[in-house]
Amino acid sequence: MKFVYITSMGKFLPGTPVGNEEMEDYLGKIGGRSSKTKRIILEKNQIKQRYYAMDKEQKSLYTNAEMAALAIREALERGAGVRPEDVEFLATGTTRADLLLPGFASMVHAETGLPVMEISSHSGLCASGMHALKNAFLHIKSGEHRTAIACSSEFLSREFKHTKFEAQGIYSNGRVPFDTDFLRFMLSDGAGAALLQNEPSAQGLSLRIEWIDNKSYANEYETCMYSGMSKEDGGRSWLDYASIHEAADHGALNLKQDVRLVNEITKVGTRRFLELVEEGRIDPDTVDWMVVHYSSHVFREEIFLLLEQGGVTIPEEKWFTNLYTKGNTAAASIYIMLEELLYSGRLSAGQQIVCVVPESGRFQASTMLLTVVGAS
Repeated sequence: MKFVYITSMGKFLPGTPVGNEEMEDYLGKIGGRSSKTKRIILEKNQIKQRYYAMDKEQKSLYTNAEMAALAIREALERGAGVRPEDVEFLATGTTRADLLLPGFASMVHAETGLPVMEISSHSGLCASGMHALKNAFLHIKSGEHRTAIACSSEFLSREFKHTKFEAQGIYSNGRVPFDTDFLRFMLSDGAGAALLQNEPSAQGLSLRIEWIDNKSYANEYETCMYSGMSKEDGGRSWLDYASIHEAADHGALNLKQDVRLVNEITKVGTRRFLELVEEGRIDPDTVDWMVVHYSSHVFREEIFLLLEQGGVTIPEEKWFTNLYTKGNTAAASIYIMLEELLYSGRLSAGQQIVCVVPESGRFQASTMLLTVVGAS
């Protein structure tokens, strides 16, 4: 079996940073009134700025596929001696593609202008980016391909335009429930990409992928983060309404988070991490960096507490995140964090990086172990 290396990475963050006071200039005020819960949500997540791929008139500046292609372009430009025609496989992850069909990977492939190749689309929530990465990893590890790209892109701001909610009969009073308003001030836009090869880069540092572990706990939990149904209507699919207009009117197409269950996400991610420690696949004493996708600062504190209760302590200075300056870009977050860390000048050969991506959709945990190789 081959070794697999991330030899370069790229990201794309649209527009200019958007501060907390400007958010509703882009998303709009539902019914002309500012959100009553915005301040509480921002105090808990502590995000200071994020990026939106639409302007203050709520017009899209890019498609989701275009942002993915721009991240891929940067990764290829940074890849030492790698030509576009060398890429043999493309795997993508996203929460909401631009189209219902065809798959997101098809649209990204077309945008990149890369040659004829094998592709794979992964849809879902935060873990879909890691699923794409594992698919690319396995293709190279098996010897099927030598060079692959895994990427994830999110254009979530357009989910939360005020006009969408104002048009829904269920919210004619101008107030949306907390399960939707919560996400309006949590999620943002961006894309990241990783170039994977069967050899480390001839220049600079590479990240050798030791393993990627994906586990679903859907058999133990009900749905927490979702779109395409309304729990208030018994959880029926949006396709089972009499018309798409009726489904929209009942809020079945909105992206929602069941806040009664959301705190379970830290338990799921920590549970799998502690299992991996017990299995001997992670040695906390050898971990140099923890790159964890937590969607809110309040979850970070909960993770520390749960790890300590499990007998594991990883010093706070080893934890890396850019949540507070790049925002919560869902499935793209792990790529955007790793890209910043890789080119930060803070890595050195031999260091170990553990990446953790918990997902609250119906609860998953993705974990990856990386070793830094090469010369800075």
